[in-house]
Amino acid sequence: MNTPAAAPTCGIVLVLLSLLAVLQTTTAQKNDIDIYSLTVDSKVSSRFAHTVVTSRVVNRADTLQEATFQMELPKKAFITNFSMIIDGVTYPGNIKDKAAAQEQYAEAVARGQSAGLVKATGRKMEQFQVAVSVAPAAKVTFELVYEELLKRHLGLYELLLKVRPQQLVKHLQMDIHIFEPQGIRFLETESSFLTNELASALTISQNETKAHIRFKPTLSQQQKSPEQEDTVVDGNFIVRYDVNRTLSGGSIQIENGYFVHYFAPEGLPTIPKNVIFVIDKSGSMQGRKIQQTREALIKILDDLSPKDQFNLVSFSREATQWMPSLMPASAENVEKARSYASDIQARGGTNINSAMLMAVQLLDEANRKERLPIGSVSLIILLTDGDPTVGETNPKNIQKNVQDAIGGQYNLFCLGFGFDVSYAFLEKLALDNGGLARRIYEDSDSAVQLQDFYQEVANPLLTAVAFKYPSNAVEEVTQDNFQLLFKGSEMVVAGKLQDQSPDVLSANVSGQLLMQNITFQMEARVAEQEKEFRSPKYIFHGFMERLWAYLTIQQLLEQIVSASDAEKQALETRALGLSLNYSFVTPLTSMVVTKPEGQEESEVAEKPVENEDRDMTSISGRAVFPSHSIGNRRFRIKGGNSADPLLTTRGGIRGSAGVPGFYRKFGAPGPLHHHHHHSPVLYDMTSDLRLLNFPKTTTVAPSLAPIQAPSVILPLPGQSVDQLCVDIKHSQGPMNLLSDPDQGVEVTGQYEVEKAQFSWIEVTFKNLQLQVRASPEHVVVIRNRRSSVYKWKETLFSVMPGLKMTMDKAGLLLLSSPDRVTIGLLFWDGPGQGLRLLLRDTDRFSSHVSGTLGQFYQDVLWVPPAAADDGKQTLRVQGRDHSATRELKLDYQEEAPGTEISCWSVEL
Repeated sequence: MNTPAAAPTCGIVLVLLSLLAVLQTTTAQKNDIDIYSLTVDSKVSSRFAHTVVTSRVVNRADTLQEATFQMELPKKAFITNFSMIIDGVTYPGNIKDKAAAQEQYAEAVARGQSAGLVKATGRKMEQFQVAVSVAPAAKVTFELVYEELLKRHLGLYELLLKVRPQQLVKHLQMDIHIFEPQGIRFLETESSFLTNELASALTISQNETKAHIRFKPTLSQQQKSPEQEDTVVDGNFIVRYDVNRTLSGGSIQIENGYFVHYFAPEGLPTIPKNVIFVIDKSGSMQGRKIQQTREALIKILDDLSPKDQFNLVSFSREATQWMPSLMPASAENVEKARSYASDIQARGGTNINSAMLMAVQLLDEANRKERLPIGSVSLIILLTDGDPTVGETNPKNIQKNVQDAIGGQYNLFCLGFGFDVSYAFLEKLALDNGGLARRIYEDSDSAVQLQDFYQEVANPLLTAVAFKYPSNAVEEVTQDNFQLLFKGSEMVVAGKLQDQSPDVLSANVSGQLLMQNITFQMEARVAEQEKEFRSPKYIFHGFMERLWAYLTIQQLLEQIVSASDAEKQALETRALGLSLNYSFVTPLTSMVVTKPEGQEESEVAEKPVENEDRDMTSISGRAVFPSHSIGNRRFRIKGGNSADPLLTTRGGIRGSAGVPGFYRKFGAPGPLHHHHHHSPVLYDMTSDLRLLNFPKTTTVAPSLAPIQAPSVILPLPGQSVDQLCVDIKHSQGPMNLLSDPDQGVEVTGQYEVEKAQFSWIEVTFKNLQLQVRASPEHVVVIRNRRSSVYKWKETLFSVMPGLKMTMDKAGLLLLSSPDRVTIGLLFWDGPGQGLRLLLRDTDRFSSHVSGTLGQFYQDVLWVPPAAADDGKQTLRVQGRDHSATRELKLDYQEEAPGTEISCWSVEL
């Protein structure tokens, strides 16, 4: 009997985060299992997202084959349905109480045939996988449905779909419908696989309250090249948006007898905070972890407001405090704290108990001496990478000691660095004390993750927030009291309208702002609100009841963490009842997936939980994959596509099968635009000699040293010399490279002369409140205090109001908009490697442009040499003379290893 080929996979995800690791999955043998249709339909209404993924496959081989359906979904989402239709027969997934489901497939587990269908993967995701045997010519339809409430994070909601069919699909389509009665204030899209060539497959239509985003590429658009059957569609598609907000700060929406109340007031002042940073400096933090912690701490200290007070506690075997008491965040104190933070060294054991009690004591003492301003907020932020090893090491005792010491007065936030720390311990520690826990992943962007978390809690707006509704109007209301509201987040309360409820639902939200009590009042007309959701195109009837159930279950699961044993049972019973009633796969339920007779026994899908080891799945902690069995056959998940697009080159410049070179995307600089767009020629040394301003005979000094790329190449359209190579030989600290107030753009950078490269370059778009900071490790995009990190050579295609941002596989990041100079950033890995800056459309600079490089776009005069030396000229810029020499350089604007060019060069 033939062994079946490894089947193709498809994975799609809707997730609240910015970037995801690409998964290694099984690949298909050509023309065996053919995915002829793959659709993703996501409907978002009032932040509630309902996503349906449908994959249709056919076995084109003449033997039995195995078809695998694999996808990813956010950890916060609940699967609500999965079914397979095989030869017209539907095999549904049945959601059951976990204990009952365990029994049902204990036998299969004992035989080692089944290891659960869902496992945690990546930072915010879990992977769902089912395989089924398919007869020759038979068809299978897989359908998976999941739901989640999108959470506002630093001012935006984020929806992400992940698509990786790993083969060309005849009918491939993604539809995202968003309906927000408050009105859509801002919308942007971003993709890790879209290119300029694929852009026409994407359509976005939007009016005040609705948006429809469709991605529908043709077969030829999906192909990497005409010769290749491989697909380019592989990665993330993200939509980010926010809604309009009124002065009342809230919106009440009603549908089919249920209501949801969103609250995120605008324009409130920030409450001063007293913050203690508790930093683990035990031996396990050594190396990159402590370095990234120092880096993040220094940036976080810079972000403190002068009204804040702070202190630092660092701990290993013992805890030490930076200062004996809380210090005001004056410029002088912040500078001292920065230098203390930059000297933190990692060694020794882990004494969490002492460190936490020391932090609480600092706040208690300030409180006793009346040094905590009335109305201020006190926070403790703990960062640790391991379990306690010194002093009190029993987690339960530490949790009790800390809770007793804090006594409900301060809020504790716990950050677990990496996977050697017990997340369950930190989560309970935080939830017991009015805060939350977050895992920090060990990666090149760990410092950015730490800063991002701090930004979430940096600006408290209200304390002691309470929602009140008339007692005769509503029932079964979700959590309606909250300790803190932070800028950029949102409070959500949902509930059921009583049968005899009034025609108008009124609400009263009270909170404390500094020393004042503040009240927001709003009301919603029930009949009017119900009418809003009658349009069937945007979401299904009764969605708000599911939103209410989802929110209730999530809150019950959180309460279970910090509940006493006596309370736990009642909370679990209620959460289980709702999970079964509304068909949600939660940590308390399992979905039993049935298969045709003769194939493997039923399999069970369970929801993994965050506090497990990363190699484990469901709550019972069984390990999952990498092997998976069907009947008595086993296959192993293989690596992804073996054809590396980076290996496909054509004559030194990538053809369409490879990666577009700089000129393919960017056009040649200055007057060279008359070359054919696809031409690999940088300089045609016969026809274009006049452009280089050469005299008839040219001598270029021979050089024994290897030819290097210059620090910067500047295109100079309209000047007698069409481009200038600039070598930076003197640099003190950060440099203002370019500044143009009319364009609203500023470029700064730090150049290390010894290494002959930039350590960072930062581009700021003033009117977009957007900053792009490039380092040799990665690119960080910051907008409204929110950071997104992109690694070099990861493709990116992002469209937001006023800016398009793209990165190709060669690592060229382009920032462009219709009337602006296009700015490129590149991590060049040819000779003289390092960060490089590229400019295009420089004729758009205004007359106000300035800076180390900007000055060359002012009045520039080329003065020929007195002696007949054709290799030298004088360049006069704003009254200063620079000596320019003709030199051989490498053009980094081409892909590595670059092209040799003869270039007028100046040293700065």
